Amino acid sequence: MRPFGYFVHHQGRGHAERCAAIAWALPPARPLTLFCARDDIFPPLPGHVAILRIPSLFEPTGDEAGSMDWVPTPETLHCAPLGWPGIRRAMATIAGWFDAADPALMICDVSAEIAQLARICSVPHVKVLQHGDRGDPGHRAAYDGAAGLLAPFHAGLAQPEWDAGMLGRTCFAGGLGVDTRVPEREVARQRIGVAPDEEMVLVVAGGGGGGFAAAPLGVGARATPAARWITIGPVQRDWHATEPANLEHRGWVEDAADHIAAADLVIASTGNTTCQQVLSAGRPWLAVPEWRYFDEQHRKAQALAAAGVACVRPHLPSSAGGWIEALAETRAGHRPEAQRAMIDDAPAEKAAAWLEALSDRLWTPRGVVPVVEGHSL
Repeated sequence: MRPFGYFVHHQGRGHAERCAAIAWALPPARPLTLFCARDDIFPPLPGHVAILRIPSLFEPTGDEAGSMDWVPTPETLHCAPLGWPGIRRAMATIAGWFDAADPALMICDVSAEIAQLARICSVPHVKVLQHGDRGDPGHRAAYDGAAGLLAPFHAGLAQPEWDAGMLGRTCFAGGLGVDTRVPEREVARQRIGVAPDEEMVLVVAGGGGGGFAAAPLGVGARATPAARWITIGPVQRDWHATEPANLEHRGWVEDAADHIAAADLVIASTGNTTCQQVLSAGRPWLAVPEWRYFDEQHRKAQALAAAGVACVRPHLPSSAGGWIEALAETRAGHRPEAQRAMIDDAPAEKAAAWLEALSDRLWTPRGVVPVVEGHSL
């Protein structure tokens, strides 16, 4: 079988996790080559996968020319500085592989520039679709030139401006990249050291940014002294924050799913992995978006609110009264069935089957109708 290529952005964990899930779901006979600036962020991968490390496309190494910023960047590009040898090496590695491997498909998660490179090199590509204000020429070029779009979330979270033509080329796979098996609350509490009768509020910040500030969390914990507050992920410590005894910072943990399953209420940012984990667990959720490019998390929070699966605040409450009101609204609006309905039964298998069908359609000669699993496309 002709190989698939797969570019994986190395910020955060979600890109690598959903790539690994798809890799395991693809046929073992399908060679898969991953391009990423890091090879240590991936879960275990199957034997038909190879990783080619490339330089980061946005982190300077000191060898860059620093005198070309006066040359304007065209609207179809987001990050294309001039005089960066690392970018040249990365693009040369990918383009050279295109020529040598003659791939069936290139999956891009995510870079508008690499998606456009695939199209320029005459390689059909699939662009991973993310939330955000992405109607700019760069994103539109990447989306419009794609053979298909892969959304690692439920169709019920689609943004209202995504038109029928765009949605018709999109595979929605809610829960992609996340282990959606939710442990029992009592078992999860035993694992993380929380008593069965304790009220537990969990604060989750993803790995793609600096996390929440500690000061407002201290205000919230003081406003609810009967609850045990636990934070996982990064927290920005403030010199002026006076933290109560019922607030505990655990930092980065490998058992986030256990913490979420154990919680009575979750306060979390809206990164994709975190979203899928909270929705899988069906917990009352106060969603507070962090800053990301193109307002990604804010637009996702809007979609979550519109679907009725999270209570949303633009930032952490800043007073005891604000916290009490937000927590009460979160509990009152809790819809666990609607949350769990956002997760597909087998999202990786769904995405892999769609990729295989798309590849067959692309490479089947005209006049021949491809058949996949007994159904014509």
